Amino acid sequence: METLSWKEFQKVDMRVGTIKSVTPFEEAIKPAYKLQIDFGELGMKKSSAQITQLYQPADLIGKQVIAVVNFPPKQIANFMSECLVLGAVNSNGEVTLLETGLPTPNGLRIS
Repeated sequence: METLSWKEFQKVDMRVGTIKSVTPFEEAIKPAYKLQIDFGELGMKKSSAQITQLYQPADLIGKQVIAVVNFPPKQIANFMSECLVLGAVNSNGEVTLLETGLPTPNGLRIS
């Protein structure tokens, strides 16, 4: 496992956001959803998330998640993903989203 310095870790900008909309990402090679996430003062950001095995769209609306918001946008099929939603991936490829334990203001930085 490669180690990071504290200075390198501080460059990763992880924030709390609330999922506002979810649509199936039909054009994606692997099953995924298109998410619109509210990050408070940072505004709304789009993300593609391969979380279809454990989550239905209706269950995701209003869920607070953790995402990296300072990666450059990434083109995925015909969609531009603006943040990376974080989750734990098991050996079957199922992703369990990282969530806040209590309601938290959108945009709060993770440290």
